Amino acid sequence: MPTTIRLLNLLSLLQARRDWPGSLLAERLRISDRTVRRDIERLREMGYAIETTMGPDGGYSLAAGTELPPLLFDDDQVVAVAIALHTATIVGADIDEPAARALTTIRQVLPSPLRHRLDALQIIAIAQRPGGSAPTAVPLESLVEIARAIRDHVILRIDYASRGQSATDGGIPPRRVEPHHLINAQGHWYLLAWDLDRDDWRLFRVERIKPRTPAGPRFEHREVPGGGVAEFVSARFKGSGSNDWSCRGSVILDLPIGEVLPFIGDGTAHEAEPDRTIVESGSWSWGSLAASFGRFDVPMEVVGPPELRAAFATLAERYAKAATR
Repeated sequence: MPTTIRLLNLLSLLQARRDWPGSLLAERLRISDRTVRRDIERLREMGYAIETTMGPDGGYSLAAGTELPPLLFDDDQVVAVAIALHTATIVGADIDEPAARALTTIRQVLPSPLRHRLDALQIIAIAQRPGGSAPTAVPLESLVEIARAIRDHVILRIDYASRGQSATDGGIPPRRVEPHHLINAQGHWYLLAWDLDRDDWRLFRVERIKPRTPAGPRFEHREVPGGGVAEFVSARFKGSGSNDWSCRGSVILDLPIGEVLPFIGDGTAHEAEPDRTIVESGSWSWGSLAASFGRFDVPMEVVGPPELRAAFATLAERYAKAATR
């Protein structure tokens, strides 16, 4: 085995588990114990911090070093890193530009098939609101297959499970969609697509999608309405045709503004008095909006509109009945 390939294989083994007995490394690589020791020294000279444990069961382990040496990734790890870099904008840190440079660096050294797989991953990330639901895991291959259909502008035939079903359940009628964008929002993965059977835009939860093969014919790209993908998706989440809540109202909380701002979400706040704060927010219904103000758990005064005041009265009656049951 050429030395370079042997060193790469040795490094891959060291990255795969914490401790390796020297004899087991020699057996896996089909080399002598002496060659293992010599190759370990070569890796140390390249910047890898490899620790040695002595004794009958002694061996080697890869430790943290003082600088970043070259790293080895398998294909799935590369795609996983690419997804993380694509969605870096939603973590709240100013890392957009470093993330873009890192993605470019990774892409430059990839073999052609893996580079095409990576190029298909065009993801739009929308930050999660405070108090959102827990993130949902989706199969990596589903993301890649959907991304490839988006890149190639080909119609997807999918099984789409209802809420509570699995995409692998039988008896689900297939749907035909023109896939346009992969979106990570509110801790979930979505496909924004034109539903050919319903003649309208739809948001599909990716974990409930099972793509069928083969894919359909090519389609012409459509412009997403509403000022852009992020605006359109945000409007759908809010249950309105525009990126604004259909119900908006204000209250005065008996709290200083400093204790309100960390939990304001997409609302606004300004000081009414030193220990009182005016908060304006929105929701998909008046009852939901009134209930959302209750999370501050302090006395408050309704500013308006009248629909919000009526919603508070309805909730008060409902909660009072619940407390006596």
